[in-house]
Order: sequence, then structure tokens, then C-alpha cells
Amino acid sequence: MTSGAGPGLRRALTRQPSAYLVASLRGVGQVDLQAQPLTGALILAALWAAGWQVGLFATLGTLISTATAYALDVDRGSIGQGLQGYSGCLTGIALVGSLGHHPATYVLTVVGCAVTTVLTATLATLLEPYRLTPLTAPFCLVSGVMVLGAPSFARIWHGAPAPVANPTSGDTGITFSDLWHAFFTNVSQVFLVNSWYVGLIMLAGLACAGLRVLLAAALGSVAGIVAAWALGAPTAQISSGIYGYNAVLVGIALGAVFLAATPWNAGYALFGAALSTGLTAAITSLFTPFDGHTFTWPFILTTWALLAAVPQLPRLRAATARGPSPHPRPRPEEGTHR
Repeated sequence: MTSGAGPGLRRALTRQPSAYLVASLRGVGQVDLQAQPLTGALILAALWAAGWQVGLFATLGTLISTATAYALDVDRGSIGQGLQGYSGCLTGIALVGSLGHHPATYVLTVVGCAVTTVLTATLATLLEPYRLTPLTAPFCLVSGVMVLGAPSFARIWHGAPAPVANPTSGDTGITFSDLWHAFFTNVSQVFLVNSWYVGLIMLAGLACAGLRVLLAAALGSVAGIVAAWALGAPTAQISSGIYGYNAVLVGIALGAVFLAATPWNAGYALFGAALSTGLTAAITSLFTPFDGHTFTWPFILTTWALLAAVPQLPRLRAATARGPSPHPRPRPEEGTHR
């Protein structure tokens, strides 16, 4: 820690408490790649509606990781955009969901969310030459390691994690009720919550970020449902959002954040959303033998792969930043069609 780290945190908590709280709200919204405080506030309200434990640990995780960024004197612009809080938000939810509500879970949340801030910096450095962003990889790495290691420690382990979905079992018929439940739970499962009304509130929050964001999330959800049904995924898992939440994130990332608003880019985003659905089954099967969790790895790998390809695909256009941007875009190659 630098000599100015302590004063940096104290200034954030005393002189600028509102800036700290706004940055934390943006951190919640940045799980869906949106920096609007109102979006974050509505999503956080939805998480509390899902249950006080989910809301509490999402709040604690975001506050802790954001405070850690202040303490380590991370760039204030990055903190202000919420880019230091979103992995902590998801980590808090994942730990209480997997390990239960126990004193040890609070300790692990503090440690894990602080580590996500460090890993965010690590991955940002490693990915900078490729013009890619860490996305939710710090959350996946920290939560995955902690949940896998927990059974080895008697003071931490209090029961089995939530069962990993089996992609090869179950009825494949689908009804209208399954479809509309899936549409909304795809959105809520981004935050590891299986609840259609929570997803509805979150969609309202995304609408506050703009019509394009809302459409990207909605179309991503639809693409995930269609792809999962076409591949013969079990209906219960489609309805509960297991196969669609990564598609929602890919839809937002490629359809509303990293790429320009063009027909080709829209088709590319839908392709990525469907691709992430198939990848969800593959990664789930890979992790099942050791009780691992898929989390948002399909979204991360799909988005990284498709964004890295953009400079070599002249039909596609990276988004043009207007003012400071919280997310780096791929560099368009010279001669790319604009």
C-alpha cells in the first residue's frame, strides 16, 4: 500500500461520502456494464427484493471492493465509473449462496472482495495490449477458488454448494409459461438469482440506461432461449435462466457497449449470445466432476473471443467513444469500413 492510501480512503469516506456511495451504486450497475447510478439503484433494490441475505452481501461486496480501490489509490475515474465494485458485488452474492449465512462468510467476503480489486488491476494490465477489459473474470476466479477450497476448512465449510446443473437430463418440451419465466430469469441469473420478478425490476433498471441497452438485454435473453431450446436443453433449466444469463450479458456487451449500432454488429451480438448458450453447457460439464461453478465464464470467453476478432472483420465496427469511456474498445484497423 502506498503512503497515500490511508488518506485516500479517509477522504472518500469523510469528505466525499456521496462520491463513494455513487461509485458503489455504479459498481452494481457495472455487472451489466452500465454506469448509471439509477440503474445500479434499481438493480440493488431488486437484489434486496430477492432476499435480505442476497441484498446485504451484494451491498457489502460492492462497498468493500470499492473501498479497497480507494485504499490502494486506484485511478479515481475508474472508481467513479463503478469499475472497481462490480466483481465484489457478485462475489458477495456467490459466497453467501454457496457457503450460507455464517460469520465465516462475512470474513471471506471481506477478503475475497478485496482480492477482486487487485485481480481487476492484474487482468487490466495483462489484457491492455489486446484492448480487452477484465469483465467479470475477477469474480469468477476469486469465487470459484473460495467455493472449491471451502470444504477443506472446518471453520468455513457449513454444507454443500448449490448443485451444478446437469445439461443432459430433463424434459425438453416448453410452454408459454416457461418462455416468459425464462425471459426474465435470464436477467436475474446474471446475479445468481432465480426469480422472474427480480429480473423484471432489473430490466427496468437497464431501461434507465437507454433503449439500446434494454433492447440488447431483451434480445440477448430471447437468443439464449431460442438457442437452448433448439439444442434440446432441459425445460426446467431454460425456465430458471441457467442457459440464458450469459446470453443477456453478451447481448449487452456486444450490442450496446463495445460495438457501434449497425445491422452487422447487431447480428454479431445475437450470434455471440447464442454461442454463449452452447458454451454454458460445455463449461458446466467441464466443472461438474469437481463441483465447480460456471458463473459468468461463458460470457467472458465469448466476449473476449468475439471482440478480439473485430479488428480483422471489416464488416464490424467498434464503438466510437464520446468522452471518457469506462470500457476500452477494440482498435479499428486502418482501412476498416466505417
